[in-house]
Amino acid sequence: MSTARRIATLVALIAATTLGTASAQDAQPPARPPVTGKWDTQLYGFVELDSIWDSTESFDEIAGNGIVARKGTYAYDNARLQLTPRNTRLGFRFASPEYEGVKVVGLLETDFFGTQPSNASEGSFFGSGLLRIRHANLTFKTKYVDVMFGQSWQLLGWQPYFQPATVDLQGVPGELYSRQPQVRVSRSFASDPVTLDLAVAAARGQRDAAYPDLQGGVRVLFNGLKGLRTVGGTGTSVDPAAIGVSGVTRKFKIPSAAGADSSVSTDGWGYSLDAMLPIIPATLQRRDNGLTVHGSFQQGAGTADYYTGLNGGVGIPASSSAFGAGAGAIDKGLVADVNGELKAVRWRSIFVGGQYHLPAAPLWIAVNYSQMYSDNMRNLAQPANKVVSRMNWAEGSLFWDASPATRLGLEYARFMQRYVDNEFVRDDRVQ
Repeated sequence: MSTARRIATLVALIAATTLGTASAQDAQPPARPPVTGKWDTQLYGFVELDSIWDSTESFDEIAGNGIVARKGTYAYDNARLQLTPRNTRLGFRFASPEYEGVKVVGLLETDFFGTQPSNASEGSFFGSGLLRIRHANLTFKTKYVDVMFGQSWQLLGWQPYFQPATVDLQGVPGELYSRQPQVRVSRSFASDPVTLDLAVAAARGQRDAAYPDLQGGVRVLFNGLKGLRTVGGTGTSVDPAAIGVSGVTRKFKIPSAAGADSSVSTDGWGYSLDAMLPIIPATLQRRDNGLTVHGSFQQGAGTADYYTGLNGGVGIPASSSAFGAGAGAIDKGLVADVNGELKAVRWRSIFVGGQYHLPAAPLWIAVNYSQMYSDNMRNLAQPANKVVSRMNWAEGSLFWDASPATRLGLEYARFMQRYVDNEFVRDDRVQ
């Protein structure tokens, strides 16, 4: 056999072997994919930069219900500029497969507003923000009730359903905005026209009172009337009109000056009435002229910590002679000394706002107004020149959705406050 013929025969054998191997492989069932778990998971969040100019040096990035400095002070007469990325947020949602009729849903969410040392430098305050827990909870969903364990929004005010749209960092003045560890039991009764939500919760209260905050609420969603809205500066969605009623009862206890084994106590309470109404319905695909309004009314005693940074300048001094040692450890703004008796500080708040999407443009606006008033602040044993009993706040925000994943905002806000001695102060903020 010639050399050329031998080479041709060898090539033919190799080709036949290769084709036969390929055919055998093709006949095999496809390999099973690697097991990745049966839990549903979702990663979400956003990166944010806030540039904030204030006409006074009264506030950090989150102004909340903080106190504006008095006139004639250095802080009142000088402006402040802050750039901060600390509102950047990261969260995880996860859900288990259903087992015996029970599905477990979890949420873990963080941002960078963790408490920093009081002597932290500006550089570390803004550039080395610490992670903190926003939400950390598990919900067991059954066909009868849902049971949630962990840190989540407070039930008072049905948070966050009735919260406003604003460029300002929440919570803003007069807005119920708080999260606490709690156990909550809820049930929804759904139909085409309406959904009825019922819920009760036991949340963290003052630890030395040895008594939880007890909360309850009723909410009605009108499914046939839906509108476009945003809570805060992100998370635009289409939601039904709603009304909500909720309340809380709580207790406070501190050491008495009468002796080491004695104490003084008082009760706290609060209720909230909330509404959200789409005036001109819109959808995520067709946003033109979408208009949604909302309003809230709250009244309570000893509920300042349900707001952000609210204390009005009131508290139990660490050196108080009316109460025992350690009484000053209770959070400021909740209770105060009234002629040697422990009294809960009362606040009333009104909040109204709305948001409107301009036609034929990725632009929309939000306006908000709030008012807070304490009717027993004058009776508290506190210096009148350090205590604020009235707060008003007004703001307007312009948003531009530059892309489906990018949003820019511009805001002007005015913080107006009146001290008990009648001095009026204000702070103007551009963000």
